[in-house]
Amino acid sequence: RWVLSLQCKGTRNFMSALRRAVEVDFKDKHKSQGLYLLTTGIPDQETNTLSAYVAEVCRGFDLQPHVCLFSVMNDIGSTGVIPARYANPTETARAFKEIVQAASGRFHWFGEAGIFESDDITSIVSEMEKAKNYSQKCAFLVESLKHRS
Repeated sequence: RWVLSLQCKGTRNFMSALRRAVEVDFKDKHKSQGLYLLTTGIPDQETNTLSAYVAEVCRGFDLQPHVCLFSVMNDIGSTGVIPARYANPTETARAFKEIVQAASGRFHWFGEAGIFESDDITSIVSEMEKAKNYSQKCAFLVESLKHRS
């Protein structure tokens, strides 16, 4: 169920947007299960503060936060706006991954070059590896049974 669209009005005030989502827009907490943040940079607030808040508030609402980080390779201030807090793309990804993991959310990082990291893709690849290993064990078992006969 889609509930709202938040805009931080040119800032990266993640805390303000999240507070609005959980305190104002998610009044019917049983119908909304996920919150998606689409972003291009690190939040204005410190990562440990956001992780603690996200873990606490999402547990109370049975809500999972998910982040889609799009890495833009422009110079700082190329849009004329210098962010309150800056981090390179790797540091930004690490921060958001920590924030969403605090509340069992999922993290996706992509850019103009493609997908850099995605919890969903990692999960699918892991399942495929398990299936491959299981298939190999089954093939080994079948071969050993054939030789016994």
